[in-house]
Amino acid sequence: MSKQVCVLLAFPAWFMSSVNASIATYLAYNLMFCGLIEIKNFFCDLKALLFSSIKDTTSFKIFVNVGAVSIGAIPFCLILASYVCIIHTVLKIKSSDGRWKTFSSCSSHITIVFVYFGSAMCLYMTKSLEQDLIFSMMFVTLVPMLNPLVYSLRNKDIIQALRRIKKKNIEK
Repeated sequence: MSKQVCVLLAFPAWFMSSVNASIATYLAYNLMFCGLIEIKNFFCDLKALLFSSIKDTTSFKIFVNVGAVSIGAIPFCLILASYVCIIHTVLKIKSSDGRWKTFSSCSSHITIVFVYFGSAMCLYMTKSLEQDLIFSMMFVTLVPMLNPLVYSLRNKDIIQALRRIKKKNIEK
């Protein structure tokens, strides 16, 4: 990939995320609160701030929902579309061994994508802060924990080491 193509692919993502973060910061700065508030969440999310504010936050909530769709659902749909193309191409591979290797590589990535985007979208679709706590835990802890595990299980050395450990435990 050339440097120009890389920049053309990365710039829109950087620009959109910068604009989104700037707008979210501006909106959070203009919220009004009554006294000290405690946000029962794993991170300080704009949605939790909106629920805690005493100001009418209807327009803010619209921004959060539009942001969740544009930053969450659109990339998710593009990833799914690319996987449809990949699966279509993989099904043309004649050898079953080649198909198996390709599907095993893709399945680990698509699993992480579903857990990440699924929990993120559910986080913004729920109406209660109690449900937000569950989805934010998945979003913040489960995906980073699963990511190295899933990708390391594709490593042949790791798989062989796990088999040796299993064999030793069976022998004991």
